[in-house]
This record gives sequence, C-alpha cells and structure tokens, in this order.
Amino acid sequence: MEAYAVIETGGKQYRVEKGDVLTVERLTADEGKEVNLDQVVALSNGSDLSVGTPTVKGATVKAKVVEHLRGSKLVSFKKKRRKGYKRKIGHRQELTKLEIVSLGAAEKKAKAAEAKDEGGENDGA
Repeated sequence: MEAYAVIETGGKQYRVEKGDVLTVERLTADEGKEVNLDQVVALSNGSDLSVGTPTVKGATVKAKVVEHLRGSKLVSFKKKRRKGYKRKIGHRQELTKLEIVSLGAAEKKAKAAEAKDEGGENDGA
C-alpha cells in the first residue's frame, strides 16, 4: 500500500499521495514555488495510520504550485413569475493547481509510532 495523507485546505479535505495533482481554492504562493500544507488530518505510511486531533502534530505535506486558474462559470438565476423580477449573476472560482512533492514526516511518524509501541511493550514487562 502507498503512503498517503488527508490534508485540509480551503475548508475542504483531500486524500493525497506523492505525485498527485489536485485543484484547490486559491493559495497566495507564486507559480513554481513550494508550499507547506501543515493542516494534515491523517497520515499513513502504508501500514500504520495516524489520525490527528484535529491535526497530526509535526506532519506537513510539501506541494509545488503548478498554476493559478479560474474554474468554470456558474450562473445563478432568480425569477418570480408574473412580477417582472429577474436577477442573473455569474461566478468563477479562483483556483490553484498543486502537485504533491512529498509527504513530510510520514516516515518519521511511522518510526516514532513503532518505537513508541516497542517501548510500551518493554515497559510493561
């Protein structure tokens, strides 16, 4: 199984793996720059899963900003029949396309969890 993380950005949660490309709400970073996404809700190295309360401490996901773009146009239209009332408004969401470079602390958290489990067994004996 692959290592993955569940990150939160823009009020939404995304399950990501290394090499994934995803579109999220607009971030302030410039194109080509790397950003650290530190709102990691869950982190897995393939065998162990760490779930945060609410986030996993020390875990970060590094992503590269591929491009800034705008989403497709959404049209909101209101009408009240027989009253001559019509309102039309459009919206295009500002988006950022990210490529996941690395799942930071995935290996560290797994090793720490293993060491903690081994240490806990030895303390009880």
